[in-house]
Amino acid sequence: MKTNKLLDEIRQTVTPEMKCQMELSVMIANRIYEILEEKGLSQKDLAHVLGKTETEVSRWLSGTHNMTLATIAKISTALDTDIVKVPVRKKHL
Repeated sequence: MKTNKLLDEIRQTVTPEMKCQMELSVMIANRIYEILEEKGLSQKDLAHVLGKTETEVSRWLSGTHNMTLATIAKISTALDTDIVKVPVRKKHL
């Protein structure tokens, strides 16, 4: 298989943290797409509900944008669905 030398060099510079962040960003974007599809909504609909431009929502859903927790919370609230779930730890008495 022919490989691209430049891409191989770039891949070698990606830290585990960067790789994890990229994977999480893509998973979050994919989750939002799933929710939109389930609810029969478009990116344009989501943009309207959030008071954002369709371009901004498209950038968020590209999987390459570093969304803040505030943005994720706004989207989750607008869609009335959890996007990210964090397990709750039980306190030991």
